[in-house]
Amino acid sequence: MAKFNTVRIVHLFILLTIAFCSIQLSAATAYKFNLLIAPGTVSENEVTLLWDKQYAAVNPAYVISLNDKVVGNTTKTNYTASNLTPNTWYTAKISIQSVKDKKLNTLSTVRFKTRAKGKIYNVLDYGAKADSTLNTKAIQSAIDACTPGGTVYIPKGTFISGALHLKSNMTLYIEEGGVLKGSTKVDDYLPMILNRFEGWEMKTYASLLNAGTLNRNGTYNVKNLRINGKGTISGGGKKLGDAMTKASGIRSRGRLICLMNSENVSLSNLSITEPPCWTIHYIYSNNITCNNLKITTVNIRNGDGIDPDSSTNSYIFNCTFDTGDDCIAIKSGKNPEGFFVAKPTRNVRITDCDFKRGHGISIGSEMSGGVSDVLVQDCKAGKLLYGMQIKGTKDRGGYVRNVTVADCQLLQITIFSAVNYNNDGEAAPQIPTFENFVFKNIDLSLAPLEKPAIDINGFKDPAHLLRNVSFTNIVVAENAKVKVNDAQKINFTNVKSAAGNRPVYVLNNTSEVVY
Repeated sequence: MAKFNTVRIVHLFILLTIAFCSIQLSAATAYKFNLLIAPGTVSENEVTLLWDKQYAAVNPAYVISLNDKVVGNTTKTNYTASNLTPNTWYTAKISIQSVKDKKLNTLSTVRFKTRAKGKIYNVLDYGAKADSTLNTKAIQSAIDACTPGGTVYIPKGTFISGALHLKSNMTLYIEEGGVLKGSTKVDDYLPMILNRFEGWEMKTYASLLNAGTLNRNGTYNVKNLRINGKGTISGGGKKLGDAMTKASGIRSRGRLICLMNSENVSLSNLSITEPPCWTIHYIYSNNITCNNLKITTVNIRNGDGIDPDSSTNSYIFNCTFDTGDDCIAIKSGKNPEGFFVAKPTRNVRITDCDFKRGHGISIGSEMSGGVSDVLVQDCKAGKLLYGMQIKGTKDRGGYVRNVTVADCQLLQITIFSAVNYNNDGEAAPQIPTFENFVFKNIDLSLAPLEKPAIDINGFKDPAHLLRNVSFTNIVVAENAKVKVNDAQKINFTNVKSAAGNRPVYVLNNTSEVVY
Protein backbone atom coordinates (compact mmCIF):
# COMPACT_ATOMS: atom_id res chain seq x y z
CA MET A 1 0.00 0.00 0.00
CA ALA A 2 2.88 2.34 0.87
CA LYS A 3 4.52 1.59 -2.45
CA PHE A 4 1.25 2.44 -4.25
CA ASN A 5 0.98 5.72 -2.36
CA THR A 6 4.59 6.60 -3.19
CA VAL A 7 3.99 5.96 -6.87
CA ARG A 8 0.82 8.04 -6.77
CA ILE A 9 2.64 10.85 -4.96
CA VAL A 10 5.46 10.82 -7.52
CA HIS A 11 2.92 10.76 -10.34
CA LEU A 12 1.01 13.65 -8.77
CA PHE A 13 4.26 15.61 -8.36
CA ILE A 14 5.08 15.12 -12.03
CA LEU A 15 1.60 16.23 -13.06
CA LEU A 16 1.81 19.29 -10.82
CA THR A 17 5.25 20.13 -12.20
CA ILE A 18 3.97 19.88 -15.76
CA ALA A 19 0.93 21.98 -14.85
CA PHE A 20 3.12 24.59 -13.16
CA CYS A 21 5.44 24.76 -16.16
CA SER A 22 2.42 25.06 -18.44
CA ILE A 23 1.08 27.93 -16.35
CA GLN A 24 4.48 29.63 -16.43
CA LEU A 25 4.74 29.11 -20.17
CA SER A 26 1.23 30.43 -20.66
CA ALA A 27 2.05 33.52 -18.62
CA ALA A 28 5.27 34.01 -20.55
CA THR A 29 3.54 33.74 -23.90
CA ALA A 30 0.51 35.81 -22.99
CA TYR A 31 2.40 38.88 -24.10
CA LYS A 32 4.11 39.18 -27.47
CA PHE A 33 6.11 42.38 -27.41
CA ASN A 34 7.82 42.08 -30.81
CA LEU A 35 10.48 44.38 -29.42
CA LEU A 36 12.49 46.07 -32.14
CA ILE A 37 14.83 48.97 -32.73
CA ALA A 38 13.23 51.80 -34.69
CA PRO A 39 15.03 51.89 -38.04
CA GLY A 40 17.87 54.34 -38.33
CA THR A 41 17.79 55.40 -34.68
CA VAL A 42 20.97 53.82 -33.38
CA SER A 43 23.55 56.58 -32.94
CA GLU A 44 26.69 56.91 -30.86
CA ASN A 45 24.66 57.77 -27.74
CA GLU A 46 20.98 57.02 -28.43
CA VAL A 47 18.47 54.39 -29.56
CA THR A 48 14.68 54.23 -29.90
CA LEU A 49 12.80 51.05 -29.07
CA LEU A 50 9.34 50.00 -30.28
CA TRP A 51 7.03 47.19 -29.21
CA ASP A 52 3.44 46.00 -29.52
CA LYS A 53 0.76 47.18 -27.13
CA GLN A 54 -0.15 44.55 -24.54
CA TYR A 55 -3.92 44.22 -24.37
CA ALA A 56 -3.65 41.30 -21.93
CA ALA A 57 -2.46 43.76 -19.27
CA VAL A 58 -4.64 46.45 -17.69
CA ASN A 59 -3.07 49.92 -18.06
CA PRO A 60 0.40 48.43 -18.48
CA ALA A 61 3.49 50.28 -17.32
CA TYR A 62 6.41 49.22 -19.47
CA VAL A 63 9.84 49.11 -17.86
CA ILE A 64 12.96 49.45 -19.99
CA SER A 65 16.35 48.07 -18.99
CA LEU A 66 19.74 48.27 -20.68
CA ASN A 67 22.31 45.66 -19.69
CA ASP A 68 20.04 44.69 -16.76
CA LYS A 69 19.88 48.25 -15.41
CA VAL A 70 16.46 49.97 -15.39
CA VAL A 71 16.72 53.19 -17.41
CA GLY A 72 13.09 54.28 -17.63
CA ASN A 73 9.41 53.47 -17.91
CA THR A 74 6.50 54.56 -20.07
CA THR A 75 2.87 53.89 -20.85
CA LYS A 76 3.53 54.37 -24.57
CA THR A 77 4.82 51.69 -26.92
CA ASN A 78 8.09 53.46 -27.65
CA TYR A 79 11.04 54.69 -25.66
CA THR A 80 14.21 56.60 -26.53
CA ALA A 81 17.26 55.78 -24.41
CA SER A 82 19.92 58.52 -24.34
CA ASN A 83 23.36 59.12 -22.84
CA LEU A 84 24.70 55.80 -24.10
CA THR A 85 28.38 55.03 -24.58
CA PRO A 86 29.65 55.03 -28.18
CA ASN A 87 30.77 51.78 -29.84
CA THR A 88 29.26 49.65 -27.07
CA TRP A 89 27.04 46.56 -27.05
CA TYR A 90 23.75 46.80 -25.16
CA THR A 91 20.95 44.35 -24.43
CA ALA A 92 17.62 46.16 -24.22
CA LYS A 93 14.88 44.51 -22.20
CA ILE A 94 11.20 45.36 -21.98
CA SER A 95 8.91 44.11 -19.24
CA ILE A 96 5.58 44.83 -17.62
CA GLN A 97 5.38 45.84 -14.00
CA SER A 98 2.67 44.02 -12.08
CA VAL A 99 0.19 46.45 -10.56
CA LYS A 100 -0.44 44.00 -7.72
CA ASP A 101 3.05 43.16 -6.48
CA LYS A 102 5.23 45.59 -8.51
CA LYS A 103 7.28 42.67 -9.82
CA LEU A 104 8.69 42.76 -13.32
CA ASN A 105 7.71 39.92 -15.61
CA THR A 106 7.33 38.80 -19.19
CA LEU A 107 10.63 39.93 -20.64
CA SER A 108 11.62 40.49 -24.26
CA THR A 109 15.09 41.50 -25.38
CA VAL A 110 16.97 42.89 -28.37
CA ARG A 111 20.71 43.46 -28.74
CA PHE A 112 22.41 46.37 -30.50
CA LYS A 113 25.72 48.19 -30.70
CA THR A 114 25.97 51.98 -30.59
CA ARG A 115 27.91 53.65 -33.36
CA ALA A 116 31.46 54.84 -32.99
CA LYS A 117 31.88 58.56 -32.47
CA GLY A 118 32.07 60.29 -35.84
CA LYS A 119 33.53 63.55 -37.05
CA ILE A 120 31.50 66.80 -36.88
CA TYR A 121 31.30 68.96 -40.01
CA ASN A 122 30.11 72.42 -38.98
CA VAL A 123 28.67 74.24 -41.99
CA LEU A 124 30.29 77.46 -40.75
CA ASP A 125 33.66 75.91 -41.53
CA TYR A 126 32.58 75.53 -45.16
CA GLY A 127 31.53 79.15 -45.57
CA ALA A 128 27.88 79.08 -44.54
CA LYS A 129 26.49 82.31 -43.08
CA ALA A 130 23.38 82.92 -41.00
CA ASP A 131 22.19 85.93 -42.98
CA SER A 132 20.67 86.51 -46.43
CA THR A 133 23.45 84.50 -48.09
CA LEU A 134 22.43 81.55 -50.26
CA ASN A 135 24.30 78.71 -48.56
CA THR A 136 23.59 75.83 -50.95
CA LYS A 137 27.21 75.35 -52.06
CA ALA A 138 28.62 75.69 -48.55
CA ILE A 139 26.22 73.21 -46.95
CA GLN A 140 26.54 70.78 -49.87
CA SER A 141 30.31 70.96 -49.50
CA ALA A 142 29.99 69.91 -45.86
CA ILE A 143 27.73 67.03 -46.90
CA ASP A 144 30.14 65.93 -49.61
CA ALA A 145 33.08 66.07 -47.20
CA CYS A 146 31.28 64.10 -44.48
CA THR A 147 32.91 60.71 -43.93
CA PRO A 148 30.89 57.59 -42.96
CA GLY A 149 29.47 58.01 -39.45
CA GLY A 150 29.97 61.77 -39.52
CA THR A 151 27.53 64.58 -38.73
CA VAL A 152 26.86 67.72 -40.73
CA TYR A 153 26.07 70.32 -38.08
CA ILE A 154 23.87 73.38 -38.57
CA PRO A 155 24.24 75.71 -35.56
CA LYS A 156 21.96 78.46 -34.25
CA GLY A 157 20.83 80.97 -36.83
CA THR A 158 18.91 80.88 -40.09
CA PHE A 159 20.73 79.38 -43.06
CA ILE A 160 19.10 79.86 -46.48
CA SER A 161 19.65 77.13 -49.04
CA GLY A 162 18.39 75.61 -52.26
CA ALA A 163 18.26 71.89 -53.00
CA LEU A 164 20.63 69.72 -50.95
CA HIS A 165 21.47 66.09 -51.67
CA LEU A 166 22.18 63.82 -48.70
CA LYS A 167 24.00 60.49 -48.78
CA SER A 168 24.43 57.22 -46.91
CA ASN A 169 25.92 56.80 -43.44
CA MET A 170 25.60 60.38 -42.27
CA THR A 171 23.61 62.56 -39.89
CA LEU A 172 22.25 66.02 -40.61
CA TYR A 173 21.86 67.70 -37.21
CA ILE A 174 20.10 71.06 -36.77
CA GLU A 175 20.81 72.64 -33.42
CA GLU A 176 18.13 74.17 -31.22
CA GLY A 177 17.63 77.68 -32.54
CA GLY A 178 18.99 76.62 -35.90
CA VAL A 179 16.85 76.92 -39.05
CA LEU A 180 17.55 75.36 -42.42
CA LYS A 181 15.48 77.73 -44.57
CA GLY A 182 14.51 76.94 -48.15
CA SER A 183 15.04 79.58 -50.79
CA THR A 184 11.94 80.90 -52.56
CA LYS A 185 13.64 80.99 -56.00
CA VAL A 186 12.73 78.24 -58.48
CA ASP A 187 16.22 78.12 -60.03
CA ASP A 188 17.67 77.03 -56.67
CA TYR A 189 15.89 73.65 -57.11
CA LEU A 190 17.32 72.79 -60.52
CA PRO A 191 18.10 70.52 -62.24
CA MET A 192 14.78 68.69 -62.17
CA ILE A 193 14.86 65.10 -60.98
CA LEU A 194 12.85 61.94 -61.64
CA ASN A 195 10.27 61.77 -58.89
CA ARG A 196 6.70 60.63 -58.25
CA PHE A 197 3.81 62.94 -57.56
CA GLU A 198 0.12 62.11 -57.17
CA GLY A 199 0.82 58.54 -58.22
CA TRP A 200 2.83 59.03 -61.42
CA GLU A 201 6.57 59.07 -62.04
CA MET A 202 7.63 62.37 -63.62
CA LYS A 203 10.29 65.06 -63.58
CA THR A 204 9.84 67.61 -60.78
CA TYR A 205 11.90 70.29 -59.14
CA ALA A 206 14.22 68.97 -56.46
CA SER A 207 13.20 69.23 -52.82
CA LEU A 208 15.04 71.17 -50.14
CA LEU A 209 16.39 67.87 -48.75
CA ASN A 210 16.80 64.98 -51.19
CA ALA A 211 18.10 61.46 -50.61
CA GLY A 212 18.46 58.74 -53.23
CA THR A 213 17.50 58.45 -56.88
CA LEU A 214 14.25 56.95 -58.11
CA ASN A 215 14.09 53.52 -59.72
CA ARG A 216 11.66 50.60 -59.72
CA ASN A 217 14.19 47.77 -59.44
CA GLY A 218 13.84 47.25 -55.70
CA THR A 219 17.33 48.40 -54.71
CA TYR A 220 18.19 51.09 -52.16
CA ASN A 221 20.84 53.66 -53.04
CA VAL A 222 20.90 55.67 -49.79
CA LYS A 223 21.13 53.85 -46.46
CA ASN A 224 21.62 54.67 -42.78
CA LEU A 225 20.69 58.34 -42.82
CA ARG A 226 19.60 60.42 -39.83
CA ILE A 227 18.00 63.88 -39.96
CA ASN A 228 17.51 65.22 -36.46
CA GLY A 229 18.21 67.85 -33.85
CA LYS A 230 16.09 70.32 -31.95
CA GLY A 231 15.89 72.95 -34.66
CA THR A 232 13.66 73.71 -37.65
CA ILE A 233 13.45 72.84 -41.32
CA SER A 234 11.44 75.54 -43.09
CA GLY A 235 10.91 75.49 -46.84
CA GLY A 236 10.11 78.15 -49.42
CA GLY A 237 6.41 77.72 -48.63
CA LYS A 238 3.53 79.00 -50.71
CA LYS A 239 5.69 81.55 -52.52
CA LEU A 240 7.99 78.83 -53.82
CA GLY A 241 5.11 76.46 -54.61
CA ASP A 242 3.30 79.15 -56.60
CA ALA A 243 6.50 80.01 -58.50
CA MET A 244 7.12 76.36 -59.41
CA THR A 245 3.50 75.99 -60.53
CA LYS A 246 3.72 79.09 -62.71
CA ALA A 247 7.00 77.99 -64.27
CA SER A 248 6.29 74.30 -64.95
CA GLY A 249 2.82 73.28 -63.75
CA ILE A 250 1.32 72.24 -60.44
CA ARG A 251 2.75 68.72 -60.52
CA SER A 252 6.29 70.02 -60.95
CA ARG A 253 6.61 71.18 -57.35
CA GLY A 254 9.30 69.63 -55.18
CA ARG A 255 8.68 68.46 -51.63
CA LEU A 256 10.34 69.75 -48.48
CA ILE A 257 12.00 66.39 -47.73
CA CYS A 258 12.03 63.64 -50.36
CA LEU A 259 13.51 60.15 -49.87
CA MET A 260 13.73 57.86 -52.90
CA ASN A 261 14.92 54.24 -52.80
CA SER A 262 16.22 54.87 -49.30
CA GLU A 263 16.59 52.43 -46.41
CA ASN A 264 17.07 52.81 -42.65
CA VAL A 265 16.30 56.52 -42.37
CA SER A 266 15.34 58.32 -39.17
CA LEU A 267 13.81 61.80 -38.89
CA SER A 268 13.34 62.99 -35.32
CA ASN A 269 12.90 65.88 -32.87
CA LEU A 270 12.44 68.64 -35.44
CA SER A 271 9.92 71.35 -36.28
CA ILE A 272 9.12 71.10 -39.98
CA THR A 273 7.13 73.73 -41.84
CA GLU A 274 6.54 75.74 -45.04
CA PRO A 275 6.86 73.09 -47.77
CA PRO A 276 6.06 74.04 -51.38
CA CYS A 277 3.55 71.13 -51.31
CA TRP A 278 3.94 67.74 -49.57
CA THR A 279 6.22 67.90 -46.54
CA ILE A 280 7.88 64.48 -46.08
CA HIS A 281 7.51 62.09 -49.02
CA TYR A 282 9.28 58.75 -49.33
CA ILE A 283 9.02 56.51 -52.39
CA TYR A 284 10.18 52.91 -52.98
CA SER A 285 11.84 53.02 -49.55
CA ASN A 286 12.13 50.70 -46.55
CA ASN A 287 12.52 51.09 -42.79
CA ILE A 288 11.67 54.75 -42.26
CA THR A 289 11.22 56.25 -38.77
CA CYS A 290 9.46 59.58 -38.09
CA ASN A 291 9.58 60.35 -34.36
CA ASN A 292 8.66 63.47 -32.42
CA LEU A 293 8.18 65.75 -35.41
CA LYS A 294 6.07 68.90 -35.28
CA ILE A 295 4.68 69.43 -38.79
CA THR A 296 2.87 72.69 -39.61
CA THR A 297 1.57 73.42 -43.13
CA VAL A 298 -1.75 75.16 -42.54
CA ASN A 299 -1.75 77.58 -45.51
CA ILE A 300 -0.01 75.33 -48.04
CA ARG A 301 -1.80 73.93 -51.08
CA ASN A 302 -1.46 70.12 -51.00
CA GLY A 303 0.32 70.55 -47.68
CA ASP A 304 0.36 66.87 -46.66
CA GLY A 305 2.41 66.03 -43.57
CA ILE A 306 3.93 62.59 -44.21
CA ASP A 307 3.35 60.52 -47.38
CA PRO A 308 4.66 56.92 -47.38
CA ASP A 309 4.52 55.88 -51.04
CA SER A 310 5.12 52.30 -52.25
CA SER A 311 7.30 51.85 -49.17
CA THR A 312 7.61 49.19 -46.51
CA ASN A 313 8.04 49.32 -42.73
CA SER A 314 7.13 52.87 -41.74
CA TYR A 315 7.11 53.87 -38.08
CA ILE A 316 5.45 57.22 -37.31
CA PHE A 317 5.04 58.09 -33.64
CA ASN A 318 4.95 60.99 -31.16
CA CYS A 319 4.31 63.41 -34.04
CA THR A 320 2.06 66.48 -34.08
CA PHE A 321 0.28 67.57 -37.27
CA ASP A 322 -1.34 70.90 -38.13
CA THR A 323 -1.73 70.71 -41.89
CA GLY A 324 -3.48 72.22 -44.90
CA ASP A 325 -4.23 68.80 -46.39
CA ASP A 326 -3.89 65.18 -45.25
CA CYS A 327 -1.84 64.81 -42.08
CA ILE A 328 -0.66 61.40 -43.28
CA ALA A 329 -1.49 60.00 -46.72
CA ILE A 330 -0.44 56.41 -47.42
CA LYS A 331 0.02 55.88 -51.17
CA SER A 332 1.23 53.35 -53.76
CA GLY A 333 0.79 54.83 -57.24
CA LYS A 334 -2.12 55.71 -59.47
CA ASN A 335 -4.26 53.80 -61.96
CA PRO A 336 -2.44 51.67 -64.62
CA GLU A 337 1.08 52.86 -63.77
CA GLY A 338 0.76 52.19 -60.05
CA PHE A 339 -1.09 48.93 -60.70
CA PHE A 340 1.59 47.52 -63.02
CA VAL A 341 4.58 48.85 -61.06
CA ALA A 342 2.88 46.90 -58.25
CA LYS A 343 4.96 48.17 -55.34
CA PRO A 344 2.63 48.12 -52.33
CA THR A 345 2.97 50.06 -49.13
CA ARG A 346 3.09 47.56 -46.27
CA ASN A 347 3.48 47.67 -42.51
CA VAL A 348 2.75 51.26 -41.53
CA ARG A 349 2.59 51.82 -37.78
CA ILE A 350 1.18 55.17 -36.58
CA THR A 351 1.08 55.54 -32.80
CA ASP A 352 0.84 58.25 -30.15
CA CYS A 353 0.30 61.07 -32.64
CA ASP A 354 -1.73 64.26 -32.24
CA PHE A 355 -3.62 65.37 -35.36
CA LYS A 356 -4.74 68.92 -34.65
CA ARG A 357 -5.97 70.08 -38.06
CA GLY A 358 -6.02 68.79 -41.60
CA HIS A 359 -8.07 66.72 -44.01
CA GLY A 360 -7.45 63.31 -42.53
CA ILE A 361 -5.34 60.37 -41.49
CA SER A 362 -5.60 58.84 -44.92
CA ILE A 363 -4.98 55.78 -47.02
CA GLY A 364 -5.18 56.78 -50.69
CA SER A 365 -6.44 58.08 -52.88
CA GLU A 366 -3.47 56.83 -54.94
CA MET A 367 -3.37 53.19 -53.77
CA SER A 368 -3.12 51.30 -57.06
CA GLY A 369 -0.06 49.28 -56.05
CA GLY A 370 -1.84 48.10 -52.90
CA VAL A 371 -1.75 49.00 -49.21
CA SER A 372 -1.79 46.45 -46.39
CA ASP A 373 -1.04 46.00 -42.72
CA VAL A 374 -1.63 49.47 -41.32
CA LEU A 375 -1.95 50.19 -37.59
CA VAL A 376 -3.26 53.50 -36.19
CA GLN A 377 -3.21 53.38 -32.40
CA ASP A 378 -3.35 55.70 -29.40
CA CYS A 379 -3.84 58.80 -31.53
CA LYS A 380 -5.87 61.94 -30.97
CA ALA A 381 -7.56 63.77 -33.83
CA GLY A 382 -8.98 67.28 -33.73
CA LYS A 383 -10.56 69.26 -36.58
CA LEU A 384 -9.94 66.81 -39.40
CA LEU A 385 -12.23 67.28 -42.39
CA TYR A 386 -12.69 63.53 -42.97
CA GLY A 387 -11.19 61.98 -39.85
CA MET A 388 -9.69 58.55 -40.37
CA GLN A 389 -10.28 57.89 -44.05
CA ILE A 390 -9.64 55.18 -46.62
CA LYS A 391 -10.21 56.49 -50.13
CA GLY A 392 -9.91 55.53 -53.77
CA THR A 393 -11.87 55.45 -57.01
CA LYS A 394 -13.12 52.63 -59.22
CA ASP A 395 -10.29 53.42 -61.68
CA ARG A 396 -7.45 52.84 -59.27
CA GLY A 397 -7.10 49.05 -59.17
CA GLY A 398 -5.08 47.57 -56.32
CA TYR A 399 -6.32 46.96 -52.78
CA VAL A 400 -6.45 48.22 -49.22
CA ARG A 401 -6.59 45.43 -46.65
CA ASN A 402 -5.68 44.57 -43.07
CA VAL A 403 -6.10 47.97 -41.42
CA THR A 404 -6.50 48.31 -37.64
CA VAL A 405 -7.50 51.54 -35.89
CA ALA A 406 -7.54 51.22 -32.11
CA ASP A 407 -7.65 53.28 -28.92
CA CYS A 408 -8.07 56.61 -30.67
CA GLN A 409 -10.14 59.77 -30.27
CA LEU A 410 -11.56 60.71 -33.69
CA LEU A 411 -14.28 62.93 -35.12
CA GLN A 412 -15.19 60.72 -38.09
CA ILE A 413 -14.42 57.42 -39.82
CA THR A 414 -14.87 57.47 -43.60
CA ILE A 415 -14.30 55.03 -46.45
CA PHE A 416 -14.78 56.66 -49.86
CA SER A 417 -15.01 54.86 -53.20
CA ALA A 418 -15.06 58.10 -55.21
CA VAL A 419 -13.19 61.40 -54.91
CA ASN A 420 -13.55 64.57 -56.97
CA TYR A 421 -9.81 65.29 -57.36
CA ASN A 422 -6.70 63.69 -58.91
CA ASN A 423 -8.86 61.42 -61.02
CA ASP A 424 -7.44 62.02 -64.50
CA GLY A 425 -5.83 59.44 -66.76
CA GLU A 426 -7.02 56.04 -67.96
CA ALA A 427 -8.35 53.40 -65.60
CA ALA A 428 -6.52 50.41 -64.17
CA PRO A 429 -7.71 47.00 -65.49
CA GLN A 430 -9.71 46.19 -62.36
CA ILE A 431 -11.74 47.79 -59.59
CA PRO A 432 -10.01 48.09 -56.18
CA THR A 433 -10.66 45.77 -53.25
CA PHE A 434 -11.29 47.17 -49.75
CA GLU A 435 -11.39 44.49 -47.05
CA ASN A 436 -10.44 43.39 -43.54
CA PHE A 437 -10.65 46.54 -41.42
CA VAL A 438 -10.84 46.61 -37.62
CA PHE A 439 -11.96 49.64 -35.62
CA LYS A 440 -11.97 49.19 -31.84
CA ASN A 441 -11.98 51.27 -28.66
CA ILE A 442 -12.64 54.56 -30.42
CA ASP A 443 -14.17 57.74 -29.02
CA LEU A 444 -16.40 59.42 -31.62
CA SER A 445 -18.47 61.27 -29.04
CA LEU A 446 -17.44 64.72 -30.29
CA ALA A 447 -18.31 64.00 -33.92
CA PRO A 448 -20.57 66.68 -35.46
CA LEU A 449 -24.15 65.54 -36.08
CA GLU A 450 -24.57 67.17 -39.51
CA LYS A 451 -22.76 64.25 -41.17
CA PRO A 452 -22.43 60.54 -40.35
CA ALA A 453 -19.90 59.73 -37.66
CA ILE A 454 -19.19 56.53 -39.58
CA ASP A 455 -19.61 56.77 -43.36
CA ILE A 456 -18.34 53.67 -45.17
CA ASN A 457 -18.74 52.79 -48.84
CA GLY A 458 -17.64 49.97 -51.09
CA PHE A 459 -17.71 49.76 -54.87
CA LYS A 460 -21.00 48.95 -56.56
CA ASP A 461 -19.59 46.01 -58.50
CA PRO A 462 -20.82 42.90 -56.59
CA ALA A 463 -17.31 41.42 -56.61
CA HIS A 464 -15.83 44.56 -55.02
CA LEU A 465 -18.16 45.42 -52.17
CA LEU A 466 -16.49 46.62 -48.99
CA ARG A 467 -16.19 43.52 -46.81
CA ASN A 468 -15.09 42.14 -43.48
CA VAL A 469 -15.18 45.28 -41.35
CA SER A 470 -15.74 45.32 -37.59
CA PHE A 471 -16.51 48.16 -35.19
CA THR A 472 -16.15 47.26 -31.50
CA ASN A 473 -16.50 49.48 -28.42
CA ILE A 474 -17.22 52.72 -30.24
CA VAL A 475 -18.64 55.70 -28.31
CA VAL A 476 -20.77 58.00 -30.48
CA ALA A 477 -22.72 61.18 -29.78
CA GLU A 478 -26.43 61.08 -29.05
CA ASN A 479 -28.46 60.81 -32.29
CA ALA A 480 -25.34 59.99 -34.29
CA LYS A 481 -25.75 58.47 -37.75
CA VAL A 482 -23.96 55.48 -39.25
CA LYS A 483 -24.07 55.11 -43.03
CA VAL A 484 -23.12 51.90 -44.88
CA ASN A 485 -23.24 51.56 -48.68
CA ASP A 486 -22.25 48.66 -50.96
CA ALA A 487 -20.86 46.40 -48.27
CA GLN A 488 -21.04 42.92 -46.83
CA LYS A 489 -20.02 41.26 -43.57
CA ILE A 490 -19.98 44.41 -41.45
CA ASN A 491 -20.16 43.96 -37.68
CA PHE A 492 -21.08 46.62 -35.11
CA THR A 493 -20.55 45.52 -31.48
CA ASN A 494 -21.16 47.84 -28.54
CA VAL A 495 -21.52 50.94 -30.69
CA LYS A 496 -23.52 53.40 -28.61
CA SER A 497 -23.58 56.78 -26.90
CA ALA A 498 -22.36 57.39 -23.37
CA ALA A 499 -26.00 57.08 -22.27
CA GLY A 500 -26.22 53.66 -23.93
CA ASN A 501 -28.28 54.66 -26.99
CA ARG A 502 -27.58 53.23 -30.41
CA PRO A 503 -26.91 55.44 -33.46
CA VAL A 504 -29.25 55.64 -36.44
CA TYR A 505 -28.19 53.15 -39.13
CA VAL A 506 -28.72 53.94 -42.82
CA LEU A 507 -27.94 50.93 -45.02
CA ASN A 508 -27.92 50.65 -48.81
CA ASN A 509 -26.98 47.60 -50.91
CA THR A 510 -25.56 45.80 -47.89
CA SER A 511 -25.70 42.23 -46.66
CA GLU A 512 -24.64 40.40 -43.51
CA VAL A 513 -24.60 43.59 -41.47
CA VAL A 514 -24.90 42.97 -37.72
CA TYR A 515 -25.71 45.83 -35.34
